[in-house]
Amino acid sequence: MRLIAGVAALSAVLTAALSAAAASPPSGATAICRDATYSYSQHHSGTCSHHGGVAKWLDGSTVTASGSTHAASTSTPLTGATVLIAPRTKSTGCHLGALPDPACSPGATYAALTKGVICSSTFRTSTIRNVPTSEKHAVEAEYGLTPKSYGYMLEIDHIVSLELGGSNDIANLYPELANANPGYRVKDKLENRLHDMVCAGSITLRDAQVGIATDWEALYKRVYGVAPVG
Repeated sequence: MRLIAGVAALSAVLTAALSAAAASPPSGATAICRDATYSYSQHHSGTCSHHGGVAKWLDGSTVTASGSTHAASTSTPLTGATVLIAPRTKSTGCHLGALPDPACSPGATYAALTKGVICSSTFRTSTIRNVPTSEKHAVEAEYGLTPKSYGYMLEIDHIVSLELGGSNDIANLYPELANANPGYRVKDKLENRLHDMVCAGSITLRDAQVGIATDWEALYKRVYGVAPVG
């Protein structure tokens, strides 16, 4: 009974904190995380991933019991054809490292995901994300890994992220380790920044796509002025 009462009390405190936070969010905040901190992410992909997930969206979207998001007014955009950044010449014996093997994973984009589409206030990567487990396992096999779930140790990552118009095609996927130094969390930070830069007009969408597919570490240094670490 004491445990139940304690949980109920904690839930009441968190609810009160979230209500207070939602009443007067700071300028630019887009979500309240489950630890009552704010997120300023301009898209829903990965928001509050290190803060327990999203507790409340500030843009009118809703969070289901499973943690998935339903936007208030979001339609699935037409993606168009997949366009490879460079030819894909290998599908076995791929080299696993911080960067994708360019012969196996050159990167790919969707032709119809233009700047106007990805910078729209209604654009959500969740509406176009479609990488089934079978495709993830196929990527792992190409890189010499046992096809299985690796949890937080490894992520089947979009080389050109969906928020930058990336495709779900296998040519745009590779196994990215969390501890590759730099790992996938560092690349996620770059992807978020590039999306903001594209929408602000400080880099073209094509330059961002080619740069992150060719050598995301070099692009990170160009954007942030320091080499990626972590």
